[in-house]
Amino acid sequence: MAPAAATAAAGRKSPVTVLLLYVACAFILLFLLTSYSPRLQPHSHGRSLHRRLKLHPKSFPSSPAASGGSEGHQQQQRNHHHHAASFDPAIAELERRLDDKEWEREHYRLLHGDEDGDGPDDHMKEWEEFLKEEEDFINDDDRFNLADRIHALFPKIDVSPTDGFVSLDELTRWNLEQARADQHHRSAREMELYDKKGNGIVSFATFNTLRQESHGDGNMLGFPWWKEEHFNASDANGDGFLDKSEFNDFLNPSDSDNPKIINLLSKQEIRQRDKDGDGKLNFDEYFNGLHDHIHGYDDENADISHIGNITVAKDRFSKLDKDNDGFISEQELEPVLDKLYLSERYYARQQAIHAISEADKDHDGRLALDEMIENPYVFYGSVYLSDDDDYFHDEFR
Repeated sequence: MAPAAATAAAGRKSPVTVLLLYVACAFILLFLLTSYSPRLQPHSHGRSLHRRLKLHPKSFPSSPAASGGSEGHQQQQRNHHHHAASFDPAIAELERRLDDKEWEREHYRLLHGDEDGDGPDDHMKEWEEFLKEEEDFINDDDRFNLADRIHALFPKIDVSPTDGFVSLDELTRWNLEQARADQHHRSAREMELYDKKGNGIVSFATFNTLRQESHGDGNMLGFPWWKEEHFNASDANGDGFLDKSEFNDFLNPSDSDNPKIINLLSKQEIRQRDKDGDGKLNFDEYFNGLHDHIHGYDDENADISHIGNITVAKDRFSKLDKDNDGFISEQELEPVLDKLYLSERYYARQQAIHAISEADKDHDGRLALDEMIENPYVFYGSVYLSDDDDYFHDEFR
């Protein structure tokens, strides 16, 4: 019995030894957790190494310049790769410069001729240096600190009313201003392809002669974008030419306030859905062609179960049919065009809704300055790049 007792005693460890082993294990576990835990983003200054801002050229075609064919415009617009408007005008200016270089390379031969096959490459040889310098600038906290930028921009957004908070309407207005600035810049640059005389106007004859050299045959709207009918509708003053503002409407009809363009878009919708050719829509033509696109697409409170519901469709049809004649005319369709042709107004609001949902920590439906500063990448998402794919939001790119 004595040898067995001695062996059992040797197998047991003293309480002090067990405690020391537990402490050692705890330190090892703590060390491992510390080594592999994700780094947190500072709220006010600096940014961790895996989070950077990256400029993106926005040289995608304006709505009517994109290739489309005969497909209906609604599904194409849903698949359109829309770029968010830059929240910061300073970032927008850098992106425009980058975009101009990309556009110049794409259209070099149209603008400068084709006498030198190496022209575009020669013209773009400073491309990488330009991009590196600008991205180094916006990622240097001493020169471009996001907290300081938001602090400077806040009073420019908080204007209606000036109450120390940014509302959904104020942020939407701000986003729309930035988006339209980009839009007008792209349109003015596009006009260079057709304004060969440099006098600030373009005729349809000149445009029609040159259009095939730079664009395809269709557009996002589902009809040939070069038609004279569309050109004439964009000619607000009826002088036979398009100036820069009218040319912008021509390229971006869904964002136009020109009554002639609005009527043209409405007329085109009727044409696409009007099966019996009477120039208006009966209920069947409305229900099978437009109802699901009109109902709920731009309505945040819409009930998705109502899509395809004939009772709801009849109610909506009767509301659109103002004269109660059993048909929807061009004029009666105009109030819901914004649900069919998604404009920068739509995207500006969606961008604002997303930003507030992410940064509004006290859930009061508005943003205080500290909420915006503590969540900078919500507002700089259009240029934010992260190695952490789960963190990055890509809703508007």
